Amino acid sequence: MILIGENIHIISKSVRSALIERNEAFIKNLIDIQKNTDYVDLNVGPAKSLGDDILPWLVNLVQTNSNLKISLDTTNKGLMKSGLESCNDKENTFINSTSGDIDRLDSMTDLASMYGSNLIALTLSSETGIPKTADGRLEIAFNIYEKCLEKGIDSSKIFFDPLTLPVCVEQGQAYEAINTIKMVKESFDPPVKTLVGLSNISNGCPAELRPLINKVFGVLAYGAGLDAAIIDAKDEELIRIFKMLDSNSPKSEVDELYISLGNMIKNFGEIEDVSFDLSSETQQKIIKCAYVLLNKKIYSHSFTQI
Repeated sequence: MILIGENIHIISKSVRSALIERNEAFIKNLIDIQKNTDYVDLNVGPAKSLGDDILPWLVNLVQTNSNLKISLDTTNKGLMKSGLESCNDKENTFINSTSGDIDRLDSMTDLASMYGSNLIALTLSSETGIPKTADGRLEIAFNIYEKCLEKGIDSSKIFFDPLTLPVCVEQGQAYEAINTIKMVKESFDPPVKTLVGLSNISNGCPAELRPLINKVFGVLAYGAGLDAAIIDAKDEELIRIFKMLDSNSPKSEVDELYISLGNMIKNFGEIEDVSFDLSSETQQKIIKCAYVLLNKKIYSHSFTQI
């Protein structure tokens, strides 16, 4: 599992201020926070007010102060190119991202082909928005895949994002995203990879519920075949769980439950057949969360108490 830290993100007012002011100490601290991930995502959006040198500046800070690989996250093609040119390891860099829109798809696949980089592909377009069904998202994925092959991009470099919507807004879409991951993993030969922005699943939920929702959804997506996740690197327990799943080395009964939930998705099982300790409040909350994410029980902000 590839873990990508999301903590340098222009949507944060403090991060935005640090980028505008070129506050090296602030950014270095954020880089250090993400040292237990594999990549750092440098999200500067369109970067219209940040200057043309913002990604090269950030890339240099990451490369000078860590061993982290880099994900470049901007909608600005020119800025994406300058960021790629600054990366020492272009072939392992992520371009975040393309969509099914032809102009964006052409420009980002050109760059991925030119530099041999990984490409994150969102299963949406301006024409369709985010399709409500896994079949609709898969159709967009096939269109993107064909364009990638035309440009000579290796399938192992393509990471499809099924686009996770907040469970408190459109509950059924959580399970649809899991189904999309499974379908993408089963539908391409040679195979492609999958990725989610994990924190999206809990956007809008109470702060105390967000870590639980992120963890349980991450485990279910892992069972579906997830290859990479953009995560909050401050959640050390989430990172530990993913590494535990990778190594299949449970350290507790809770870990055993996480493995069982992942295997349930992998093997097309039913959550009703997953055993857990009824006397454990932690395990009860995990199971309740799984029922909600699988659209078998209705979400509410108090679902762990019901």
